[in-house]
Amino acid sequence: MISDGDLYRLAIFLGSCAMMMIVLYHFLDVNSSDNESPATKPVKDASTSASSDNAGKPVATTDNGK
Repeated sequence: MISDGDLYRLAIFLGSCAMMMIVLYHFLDVNSSDNESPATKPVKDASTSASSDNAGKPVATTDNGK
């Protein structure tokens, strides 16, 4: 049977491993390079980007409730 001390050491070890894996994952995620460089990204057409950028956004009015 597993003793309390062994269970405590196992919990500390597994918790430490989990935290190290989380830190490693975030380190690799932050420092990973994107597959597309900014020079190779497609450029949006100006006529379509103006309408698609405002899609779903409320339109501001200037009548101030009058």
